[in-house]
Amino acid sequence: MRLSNKFFSAIFFLSFFIFQLSFSQEALNSSEENYYDFLALQGFVERPTINYRTLSDSQWNLENLNGHIWENNNLGITFTLFEAQQPTENFYTKGIKQGIFLRLYPLEWYNSYNTAAPYGQNDGALWQGKGYNTSFTTGIRLEGYGFEFTFKPQLSFSQNLKFDYITPAYSPYIYDKDGNIIGDSIYKDYASEYGYYGVTYIDTPQRFGNEAFFTFDLGDTEVRYTWNNLTLGFGTQAIWLGPAKLNPIIHSNNAASYPKIDIGLRRQKIILPWLDWYCGDLELRGWWGKLSESDFFDSDDTNDHNLISGLAIGWSLPGIFDGLSVGLNRTMISKWNNISKYTLFEIFVPSIGTSGGADASDQRFSFTLNYLLPKSDFEVYLEWARNDFSPSMDFIIRYPFHTQAWTFGTQKAFDLPHNLKLQMLIELTFLETSADYDRLIAWYTTFYAHHKVTQGYTNKGQWLGAGIGTGGNSQYLGFRLYHKKGSVDFFIQRRNPDLDYTMFIDSKTYPKDNPETKGFAERNIRAMLDFGISGNYYFTDDLNLYGKFVCQDERNPLNLGNKDSSSIHRHNCNISVGVKYEL
Repeated sequence: MRLSNKFFSAIFFLSFFIFQLSFSQEALNSSEENYYDFLALQGFVERPTINYRTLSDSQWNLENLNGHIWENNNLGITFTLFEAQQPTENFYTKGIKQGIFLRLYPLEWYNSYNTAAPYGQNDGALWQGKGYNTSFTTGIRLEGYGFEFTFKPQLSFSQNLKFDYITPAYSPYIYDKDGNIIGDSIYKDYASEYGYYGVTYIDTPQRFGNEAFFTFDLGDTEVRYTWNNLTLGFGTQAIWLGPAKLNPIIHSNNAASYPKIDIGLRRQKIILPWLDWYCGDLELRGWWGKLSESDFFDSDDTNDHNLISGLAIGWSLPGIFDGLSVGLNRTMISKWNNISKYTLFEIFVPSIGTSGGADASDQRFSFTLNYLLPKSDFEVYLEWARNDFSPSMDFIIRYPFHTQAWTFGTQKAFDLPHNLKLQMLIELTFLETSADYDRLIAWYTTFYAHHKVTQGYTNKGQWLGAGIGTGGNSQYLGFRLYHKKGSVDFFIQRRNPDLDYTMFIDSKTYPKDNPETKGFAERNIRAMLDFGISGNYYFTDDLNLYGKFVCQDERNPLNLGNKDSSSIHRHNCNISVGVKYEL
């Protein structure tokens, strides 16, 4: 008698897996994580993190989650391979899971095509240049007795077709009329025909060479040990800091992964002993990682790596402040070939204005605030950040907005007829240099750059923080409609990329008191207006297809300095499709 494949599959799973657990770890910004976050907005589940988030920390407890709109779709399953029938009860074993558990991450294949220029952010190591781009990821996670092993790499390809971009700064391919290289000779080591166009050095190529290329990235891979909520890990998992949904200022998953070690406390209820007072939930994490530059920055092999040190603290307040959480984030970057005990631990020096903020360690700091009101299906959040440090408390009092940046957002959930759910998101981001640099200080600066850490706030050529990049601003309005088999999104976004360059260079190149160039500087302002629609659909419980179409109108894309530049447009269409299959 022939037995069907379904029969063998059933026997395999019955013998291999004991039962399924009602918790799940989700990749950053995946459709599943976004959906769980939407449920948290409505008060159905509690967020597993406060301020610091990775795939391993994004562990949602779904034990009491019933009757939600996607309940019939497979959002990921954790299986129990073995669990002690009579677990040992002592001080140590109470802090670990006494069993072995398995999570198979979905097979996911993403594809996009840009018709005229690069477009895309928060996509890890993938570079979405002009032409065809694709990435593939899957993974496995094994947990047992406090240990966690996650292997979830990313393989990507970029066609990287040619397009017009702004002339890079200090390029060896730009000559004067006599055939001499334009630019001071001290910058020749930073010359690249694909490089950044700003006044300072930043490792953010406008194009990653002139050929198609593959990239293999370890992605969300790590080894970790956790007892109770004390945790220590080594790996490459992406970090997301703060409450922003699109443009977190200090850290996101916009760039390629990097090796790091971290230690700290996952979200933990704090109760004062003897008094039995609940003081809220606390989260604390410190980490050290190794950043790398791209192949399109400089010709000096001795400075290819930087040390990044980070510290993140989150506190969810109790009592009458229930729903309110605050966070503090701080990162420092210093040269890898100059690591010492001092540079490793200066991240813990509390005062910004002390030696902990010296120029040898380029630092950024942010304060976050998040207020979630699930009874009203409403949330408002803020991240306020500063680059570098102020020389004195007197200066902080006189002008606290020095080198500031901020992201502000709000979201609201609505119940619609026919069991439909609507989510509205507004997010505003401002990364432009403060007014004192524009008007009072003679030298150029921008939020994600520093004159000593020459690669800027990047890893392998992409921004570590907000994907819109340095010196610009963004305004985003989006609507997401959830239905039983998926969701549909509509959004509009307006952006100014790197206005710091435009304000500093053009105001001096085309001074307003010169009648021949009057009005040229303001005409040089670059802007992008994006209209998009996206969605995903569960064709079966396990098979999810998703797609996106964005129409982008880019004004003055080449920063041309002439009176007609305001009429120059570049129209780019981004078309993306993907498939995800839960194993």
